[in-house]
Amino acid sequence: MKARDRTARTPGAIRLGRFAGVLVQIRPSLLLMGVALVLLFAPRFAGSAQNSYLVSTAFVVGLYVSVLVHELAHVVAARHFGMAVSSVTLHLLGGETVMEGESRTPWQELLTSIVGPVTSLVIGLAGLWSSTLFDGGVTDEIVWSIGFVNVLVAIFNMLPGLPLDGGRVFRAIVWHFSGNEATGIRAAAWFGRISAVAIVAVVLVLVDWDDERTIIDLVIALLVGWFLWQGAGDALRHADRFARVNQLVARELGELGVDVPLDSPRLPVGLRGTSLLRAMAAEPAHVYVLVDDADQQVAVLRASRVDEAYREGIV
Repeated sequence: MKARDRTARTPGAIRLGRFAGVLVQIRPSLLLMGVALVLLFAPRFAGSAQNSYLVSTAFVVGLYVSVLVHELAHVVAARHFGMAVSSVTLHLLGGETVMEGESRTPWQELLTSIVGPVTSLVIGLAGLWSSTLFDGGVTDEIVWSIGFVNVLVAIFNMLPGLPLDGGRVFRAIVWHFSGNEATGIRAAAWFGRISAVAIVAVVLVLVDWDDERTIIDLVIALLVGWFLWQGAGDALRHADRFARVNQLVARELGELGVDVPLDSPRLPVGLRGTSLLRAMAAEPAHVYVLVDDADQQVAVLRASRVDEAYREGIV
């Protein structure tokens, strides 16, 4: 799972180190979830080990390592397309890879998103296959369990709703066919909210109310549902901001008859949306000279006019 446009260091996070220059960190919530998972899975290993809690700990550590590999796969794909990646953070319900800026095309968005679930699926299938090499015992149990959970993670992560990777894949597909990235974000975000409600509803319908473990299933379902609902809400707000940014067109915001300092930066008149904002951020100034393909001045762009247009919500 991914997030964008945040500072690299998360307040309160524990720094683990760097991978190819990318900050790797964990939130304290990951440790709390780790303890909960050890307690939850320990009974499963009670029949194959004298110390089931130690075996359960080994399983949880292996599971978290596979989550980290999932996120690093996103890093490799993003770097392949020249995107800046500032951090990878593991947290309560998985991980997130923080990228600066947006994918340039639907194809890039699809590939950087789908590589994570594919990695989890490969790890899962490899674990299930590797478990057949052991003649029972503790190692067999741990490897099989890590493989099985990774397959489940891959399937769940491909649900077509944000903030899941499957939601980003769905966003890329809608973006490709509609030609509008904001439309893709909104569609995937609403699928995320539908998925959140559906998961909780299914658990409420299918749980065995006489089973003492039902409360655990309900708590997990509510946590997952809350995570999806919150992430989808963030995506909807991002879609509104993105739509407004995408309507910022240098040619339409340019003016004539404005005094221009001699050292004013020059920008292509065809810039728009995030490309315009990136170009302005690269050379901060109050006034810019807009030029055509022949490097001839066409108009003048005031930074304050861009700010006004964004605040006015010209969509």
